[in-house]
Parts: sequence; C-alpha cells; structure tokens
Amino acid sequence: MVSLPLIETVVNLILWVMERIGLPGLFVLMAVESFGIPPLPSEIILPFAGFLVVSGDYSFGGALAAALAGGLLGAYIAYAVGRYARRFLLTGPAFLRLDARHLDRMDGWFRRHGEATVLGARLLPILRAYISYPAGAAKMEPTRFGIFTLVGATPFAVALIYVGMLLGKDWQQILPIFHLLDYAVVAVLVVGLIYLALRWRGLVGPERLDRVTRSTGPPRPEEGGPPESTGPGSPPR
Repeated sequence: MVSLPLIETVVNLILWVMERIGLPGLFVLMAVESFGIPPLPSEIILPFAGFLVVSGDYSFGGALAAALAGGLLGAYIAYAVGRYARRFLLTGPAFLRLDARHLDRMDGWFRRHGEATVLGARLLPILRAYISYPAGAAKMEPTRFGIFTLVGATPFAVALIYVGMLLGKDWQQILPIFHLLDYAVVAVLVVGLIYLALRWRGLVGPERLDRVTRSTGPPRPEEGGPPESTGPGSPPR
C-alpha cells in the first residue's frame, strides 16, 4: 500500500487500534483526525471501519456514531485552540502576528459565510481537519459550528464507510484515488496561502493599489501643453 516507513507505521497503528480496541478506538482516532495534529488520514480509518462492519466486528450504526462523535470532539478542541490563539495572533511574535484588520475581515467572512465554509470544508480531505482553527479564531457561534460540522462530516463518513463495506478485504484499493485528491487540495491550499501572505504584506489587492495611488499623487498636466489663461488684459508671460 505504502512504502514510506513513517506512513506505514501510522497505518499499522490505525489498524491495530481499531481491531484491538474496537469502537472506542475508532472514536479516539477520529477525534485525533479531526483535531489535525498529528495528521491521521480518515481515508484509511473509515474504509477500514467499513471492512470491519462487513467482517462483523462493528455495526454500521455503531461505526458511524463513533466516527461522527469522535470527529465532533476533535473539531471542538481545535475550535477552542483557534479561539484561544486569537489573542496570540495579535500580540505574539512579529513573524506570526496578524494586523487587526485581517482578523476583522476573517470575522466578517465567518459571519456571512461561516456555515457554508465549515460545511464545505468537512467534505474535503486535509482541509476538513483544519477548518476548525480559523472558525474558532473568528469566534463563530459554537452551536452553529457544531451543527454544520456534523452536517458536513456525515456524508463524508457514510460514503467512506460504505465504500469500505463494498470493497471488503480489498478496501485499500480506494487509497490511490484519495491520494490524488489530496495532492489537488494541497496545491489549492498552497496557492491560497501564498495569496493571503501577499495580501497581508500589502503586495497585492486593494491596499497595494491605494498605496500606489497615494505615492504617485493625482495626475499632473502634461508638459508642453497650452499655457494657463491669464485673463483679459494680462501681460504675456
């Protein structure tokens, strides 16, 4: 399945926990996955849970409940970290500090689009594990955050568990597809982070245009144009 020793060790740990500890192990793994640190791939956890449903170790309802409950717990822990880190983003080291206006923009975004942002992110690999941090930093209303986390996480969990059930002992066949999707999501995230960094530095966006306008001033009349009118009877210059 994978050849890198570290990844192989993580996969073996996931399988061992789910086989030996059962549904509580699935709950813990999904809580860690939703927290995002260290990253645990739900693309391994949930299809293997589907295989264990087929083998009779789990029930479908029990696996889904454990996965969603663990994911919600991890999401709320990450939300709390993001909310606590808000002050650090304003007063921390200069290389991590954000201008207050940038946090104001993030607050405004989550006020207007927080539900759709959280719901959509829960459907995407990688991003689903980290959306809780900005939601917490923006102080999104906690109940709404939890509701839309569950709404977005449910179809993702159902789909992966069901695919694992269909594939049975060949559940690992789904992994290459999600690895390709992971690469696409990472590429989008990198481009987005670069753009945000440039915006924060004022190198692109409206701030850049305003600064250029202020530095150049209003347009000057072209040299060599007609002389100003001096009025009737004025002596020529």
